[in-house]
This record gives sequence, structure tokens and C-alpha cells, in this order.
Amino acid sequence: MTPNAASPSALSRRSFLASTAAATAAVAVGTPLLAACGGGGQEGRKEGATSGKEAAKILPAYVASSVVTPDIPAKNGSAAGFTRAIPAAELKTSVPKTLGSGGRLTVMSPFWGTPPKDDNPYYTAMNKAVGVDVAWQNQDGVTYDQKLGAVLASSDIPDVVVVPGWNLMGRIPSAVNAKFADLGPYLSGDKVKEYPNLAAVPTEAWQRGIFGGQLRGIPMPAPYVTDIAPLYRKDLFAKKGYTVPGSPEEFLAWAKEATDAKSKLWACDDMKWTAFNIFGVLSGGDKALWWNLEGDKLVNRVETEQFLEALEWTRKLYAAGVVHPDAVQGKAGGDAGNRFTAGEVLVYNQNISDWWGKTAEQRTQNTDFRMEAFDYFGPDGGDPTLWAVQPANIFTFVSKKASEQQVKDFLALCNFCAAPYGTKEFMLTAYGVEGTDYTLSKGLPVKTQQGVNEVNGAYDYTGNPAPYIAYPDLPEVTKGMVEWQQRMGAFTKKSSFFGLTVTEPARWSNLADDFEQLEDDVVRGRKKISDVQQAVSDWRSRGGDGLRDWYRKLLDDNGSAD
Repeated sequence: MTPNAASPSALSRRSFLASTAAATAAVAVGTPLLAACGGGGQEGRKEGATSGKEAAKILPAYVASSVVTPDIPAKNGSAAGFTRAIPAAELKTSVPKTLGSGGRLTVMSPFWGTPPKDDNPYYTAMNKAVGVDVAWQNQDGVTYDQKLGAVLASSDIPDVVVVPGWNLMGRIPSAVNAKFADLGPYLSGDKVKEYPNLAAVPTEAWQRGIFGGQLRGIPMPAPYVTDIAPLYRKDLFAKKGYTVPGSPEEFLAWAKEATDAKSKLWACDDMKWTAFNIFGVLSGGDKALWWNLEGDKLVNRVETEQFLEALEWTRKLYAAGVVHPDAVQGKAGGDAGNRFTAGEVLVYNQNISDWWGKTAEQRTQNTDFRMEAFDYFGPDGGDPTLWAVQPANIFTFVSKKASEQQVKDFLALCNFCAAPYGTKEFMLTAYGVEGTDYTLSKGLPVKTQQGVNEVNGAYDYTGNPAPYIAYPDLPEVTKGMVEWQQRMGAFTKKSSFFGLTVTEPARWSNLADDFEQLEDDVVRGRKKISDVQQAVSDWRSRGGDGLRDWYRKLLDDNGSAD
């Protein structure tokens, strides 16, 4: 689990702010809350994945969108960047005619906060524009996994259901295969061209939408470059004359110099996830990405020397007293950003979206505040080896019981919501109704309080364009984020199961559940590296080696996604 995985702020391209304070800042500056932001070969197969020739028969054709040209094109797996707000007179049209039939769809999705009323102006305007009467069944995002499990176990499920990737546990994957429709007859190959915005979704994201050998999920695309960045206080570095460290040894030496506990200043917060990237540890965000074929052997991330080296280096930071004491006590990772903006820590790691979120939050409070992400370095100070994260991790499905017209209405909805930045459809989806949900100030859309409450966490899930970042209020941040992704993307490799949605056998699905707690205990000095080595040995004997053989057969039978 990544540091932000439990935070609802990371779930949506338009609502991923890292704190309530940042959301308040967004109301003030009116910035778009955007960032792209995560089965087997036969119908009856409940486990495995589909790739190679079988996937090629299923996947939609890719037709890049030419409606709007980004200011910074995507490169090396990065998002594209848009640095300016598009004036209303320049907005393009990506859906020239209403595709919906006027029918009704019930949609269940997670929601953090108080859901708006069903007949609010935003929902009404969206439904009219799409041509579909959407009835939202918003559920508490904190307990969404429980609600999802109960609903999918019943015989009565909504027409459309949103499933975050981190909820694909237990019996939910098999329920996905059993309860949701095959979209292949509507989207495979050139059929997707009837929905141009969906045709512009990258193929690697669609690959993640294959469940049970069929294209079932509409994916929310994301950059495959790691979304965890080491963020530092550029203003305080400059004030103190520090340069950004360029190796693990330099970082530790700098951290000892920078820490002044008496003045309530520590060099860093918990840096475990930065350490995993510095030392080239396989991605931990999705269980299938824990595995990689090295030579002729399939290796799990917990078996590698890099894994142990990363934990040992992080342990040294804690042992040296350079980590904020709240992190030592294991207090919520979300508080790390507050310790950072308060000037109590100089470096922390978090989803790169915090670069904008914290900058927007602080701009009205501290005009000198500056932050950036520093580039990853390797264990010896040279180039890093980074591993790709999954290119989609939230999916939306339509029920097998839906009629053909309902499926088409569902796709009309998804196509509208996948409109790219710079289009009229995007503005409605992202901001709602002008004069009600937002106003314009100095050319920037500024959400009203009603807009903040209502234009939030609904249509985000039912269609998204190719990954992009657009913060016209802070164009230098947009540029910095995209260029950081591009630089890090140049050192990013794809492991053997990149892009695949793998359903592990239930008997092994919880094998590695205790490793995250063990990692945290080791870096804080409560356990030893030898305890990790023993845990790996136990993991192998309890099923890890069997799981390895299962994954190897999967790879031999189907090949990788590339």
C-alpha cells in the first residue's frame, strides 16, 4: 500500500487534494482538481490474467485525440501537461451529438463527505448533456469495500458499479466476472471508434480492464511512472544553503546536519517509499507487480537484496534521529504534509499531487513557500532503477442484467466524461454550471461553495481521458510535475505483469499481508533485518513458492502484456 492509498484525496482526477485545507485553497483560487491521478482466457475462468494474442482480440483500437493539443506532450509514461486555462470561446467540442437515449442508470460509487441531493443543478445539467438519467447511489468511501462485497453477493445490484483496484480482494474479483457485462461487443477493435473519447484511452489502461477473459471494466487511466515523489522545501533549502543530496550517503549526512530537534526541525518524515525507489525495489502497489522474471527465475520483491537494503537505509535514518518523532510513533502519513508545511520537516514522500495541493494551500498564507520534488538517484548515486506502477487502478462496470440500450447509455456516459481538457464537455464535467457551481476570475474558473459540495466524486469515475495534469493557476507546478515524471520515466522499467489485472488464487491471496507492518517495525528499530529474512522463509513455505509456480505458469501460458 502506498502512503496515499487510504486517502480519498488520491482517488479522482478532479478531487485528489491532500487535505481539507488544500480543498479550501482550491475554492479560493478556483484551480482544476485534476491529475491522472490503480481473469483468465475463458469465460468461466476465475483466476489468472489475459494477455498476448488473446488480449489483442479483445482490446479496443487506439486512436489518439487531436481535439486539443497539450502544452507539454506526454513522454516516457508521463501525463500530458496543460499550463493555461482555456477561454470559453476557445473550448472545443468532442461530443458533437447527444449519444444517450434518455434512459435511466443507477450508479453505485464511493463518496467521501456528504453526498449532494439527487436533483442538484450539476447532476441535472450533466444528465441532460449526456442524454442519460443517472441516479447516484453514493456510498461512504471509508467502508466502501464492505458495502461492495455485500451488494455483489446479492442478486440485486445497481446498473453500474465503481470498483477501486484496492477493493479487488476476497470474493470480489470472482463476483466481477460473474456479475458484470462483457463490453467487447461494443468496444473491441474498431467498434470503439463510435466513442472517440474512449478510443483515445491508452491501450495499456484498457488491458487492465480485462477481467475473466473479457473486457468488462472502463478504466481510469494513470501515468505508469511512480506516483510517490520525495518532496522538499525549496525555500528553506535555499535559505540554509543546502543542495539536494545525490546519493543515500549524502542524504544521511545532510539529514544529520539539517536536524535540530531543540528547534523542532527534522530533516525528513518517514522515507520508506522513497527508499524503495532509490534502491530499485519492485513496485509494491499491486500484488502482480511484486513479481519479475530475472533470468530464468521469477522473483518476488521481498526476496531481493534491494528490499533489505532499502529497509536498512531507512532504519539508519530513524536511528540517527533525523525523522520527525510523530513519524517514529507511526502517526498518520497524511499528517506528514502538515508537518512539512509547518516547517518541521524539510523532506517527505507522498503522491506527487501534493506538489500542487500544498503549494495552492500555502500561497495565501506564506508567499515565500516553495516546494519541489527531487529526482531519484540510485544506491551509488548514479541513475536509479524505477519500476512502473499500474496504468489504471479504478474501474467501472455495467451489470450483466443491463439491456443493450442501457449498455449503450453507459458507454455514452463514459465517452462524455472522458472528454479531454480544453473541451466544453470537460468544463461541464469538471466544474459544473457556470454561475452556480463556478464563476470566472481573471480567466480562471473559481468554484463556488455549492460547486465544491456538488461537483465532486461522481462523474469522475465514469470515464477519464488519457493521463494529464492541468493547474493553470500554478503553471510552473504543472510544468515541474510533468517534467519530473518525464525524467523519472526515462529510468522506469515494466515488470513481468505490468498492465495485467491478475486474480490470485484465494488460498494464497493473503500470504503477504503482514509484510507492511514488518517493514514499519524494522525501520523503527522494533524488529531486525533477520526478522524479515525469516518472514520471507516462512512466506515461501506457507505458499510463496506455490504462488511463484502459479505466476510462472501464467507467464509461460499467456506472456506479458507488452
